Amino acid sequence: MLLRRGAIDRLGPVGGQQRREVGMRRWLAAFAGGGALALALAGCGAPAGIDTDLIDDWPAPVAAQQFVPAADVCHQSSQQVGFLTGYNPTACTEAHRVETMHVGTLTGPGADGGTPPQPGSAGMRAAQTGCDTAVNKAVGADWRSGRLGLTVVLPSPQAWSGGARWYRCDVTEIASIDDTAVDLRTGSLRGALSGAAPLAYRCFNPKLVKDDIDEMVPVSCTAKHHAEFVGVWQAPDTSYAEFTRSTKRTHRACQTMIAKYAKVPDNSQLDFRAGAEAAWPEGVTHAVPPFDWSVWGRPARPTAPTSRRSSAQGEREGRGVGTGELVRRHGEGQPG
Repeated sequence: MLLRRGAIDRLGPVGGQQRREVGMRRWLAAFAGGGALALALAGCGAPAGIDTDLIDDWPAPVAAQQFVPAADVCHQSSQQVGFLTGYNPTACTEAHRVETMHVGTLTGPGADGGTPPQPGSAGMRAAQTGCDTAVNKAVGADWRSGRLGLTVVLPSPQAWSGGARWYRCDVTEIASIDDTAVDLRTGSLRGALSGAAPLAYRCFNPKLVKDDIDEMVPVSCTAKHHAEFVGVWQAPDTSYAEFTRSTKRTHRACQTMIAKYAKVPDNSQLDFRAGAEAAWPEGVTHAVPPFDWSVWGRPARPTAPTSRRSSAQGEREGRGVGTGELVRRHGEGQPG
């Protein structure tokens, strides 16, 4: 407690001792205050080895990372555009419809545009080529030679404008060569066309409705059958209109494939052994799937899942029915 000066004076002679005690208290209070200030000032000093710059040692902010989808994951549904809101991958051991087998990056002219590449553009062709190469390696053969579908997925316009340049190669198991419906499956499609390959195209019996092939019904090659799948011929990089004007070139290319497959001479006599018309499957790939009809190598008119061609004329010409694979039954010395 501190007493005002007037109060001390009123203590009179008897309070001299009290005046000395009050003065001492004031001195002690002043000393204590000075000591506290000194300690406070001393606390502002930095310990040895520590500087006082509060911002020079902070790490630089992490650069923004562009989203890139993962490979070797599966999805419940397919995407045509890679919107992030629709990205919900799952393990391929779970039931799924789509498997992402490869994720690549577009570079060069294909990556320069302000919007994602359009069908037929340099960027889309580059992405398709990248997917074809990666998926063929993964499944063990040309993916078009079996019940597989391939979709190239690109970033959304918003992601593309933000710098995304990835492309995704999504593979599906389709119902048949005539039906591209996709159902749930479990397990990866890697290696699906290698070895015994239950998804590979092999032997068929065409189902006709009037003059059209309604369905290519798969059968065992050890049973009686009218058609065998020979392979895929890659057409030149040209327009569909030019392709349709070059039917002789396609016909001849299929004949060469059939001759090699059936082990018969690829010469002028092949016209009597085989006659072909071809359909170009819809989509971004330029491929023709030749079929080999009859024991002497007459090819069926190739069909895509969305394309049909008349085959009644060939039936009237008396195509034969065979069993076993042609490559095991045909020889160089067979009659023409």
